[in-house]
Amino acid sequence: MVDKYGRHVTYLRLSITDRCDFRCNYCMAEKMTFLPRAQVLTLEECLRVARVFVDLGVTKLRVTGGEPLVRHNAVWLLEQLADLPGVKELVITTNGSQLEHFASALHAAGVKRLNISLDTLRPDRFRAITRVGDLAKVLRGIDAAQRAGFARLKINTVMVRGGNDDELLDLAQFAVDRDIDIAFIEEMPLGDIGQRRQASFFSSQEAMARLQTRFALLPSTETTGGPARYWRLPGTSTRVGFIAPHSHNFCDTCNRVRITARGDLYPCLGNNDAVRLLPLLRAHPTDDGPLRAAIVGGMGIKAQGHAFSSQMDAPQVVRFMSMTGG
Repeated sequence: MVDKYGRHVTYLRLSITDRCDFRCNYCMAEKMTFLPRAQVLTLEECLRVARVFVDLGVTKLRVTGGEPLVRHNAVWLLEQLADLPGVKELVITTNGSQLEHFASALHAAGVKRLNISLDTLRPDRFRAITRVGDLAKVLRGIDAAQRAGFARLKINTVMVRGGNDDELLDLAQFAVDRDIDIAFIEEMPLGDIGQRRQASFFSSQEAMARLQTRFALLPSTETTGGPARYWRLPGTSTRVGFIAPHSHNFCDTCNRVRITARGDLYPCLGNNDAVRLLPLLRAHPTDDGPLRAAIVGGMGIKAQGHAFSSQMDAPQVVRFMSMTGG
């Protein structure tokens, strides 16, 4: 699949639920209304969508949510996705809350990598950010994932000025001590969370400068197929990535699209244009032709880029990140 700007789409982010057992304050409103079951893709429909994308040339699948591991029978779906001919990499993004129970099953299912959200190492702050989460549970989940045999774990940290920017060095050291990677992510204006985002924005340049007070950062050409730009920490196995949709826009090399839990295809995270796939799935249960045509047609509405920096206090994308897929 190639969009009208010549970018090859080889990476699908597939959300299997909009629900989450956390309520992170940069991701959700405090009081959320979730989709009724009938409006959510069944796991069989998720598999069918993924199969068509793989047939069209997608080689990397990332399963997201919400929190994907709160979806009943998620491991079954992951087993099926791993077996699709043409899939080179199956990965999952998780908040880590369920890993203590699921890490071994995920590894056995064929998941190659885990991205684990972790924004703080302070229990009280963790509870404040997630509103309901338990840091100790997530740390046990990270330990369980390493015991299960995942060679490369990555922590994802959303940087929030006045929220966790004083912990960036500690989080990087946490990654080094455990021989895992870490990616620092600039906050994105998705959904109305009831507060101005401009005041809480912390840039990748600031983060890099802060990290360099303790660590040497060597530029790397390594990539995991996503938007992060990586740096090596000499004397360690840790890579530090920066995802900078504001300060270092990565749209020119974008190779991914997203499917929401209700079956909407979003070719661009930062735009509202979408193609509704769920009605096609249910209207043509045994014919993938209309679905395939809609997906190919959706590449034609993939935007050239987004403009998050001008939307920090007035988001143009009204859906929350939990609705889009992390």
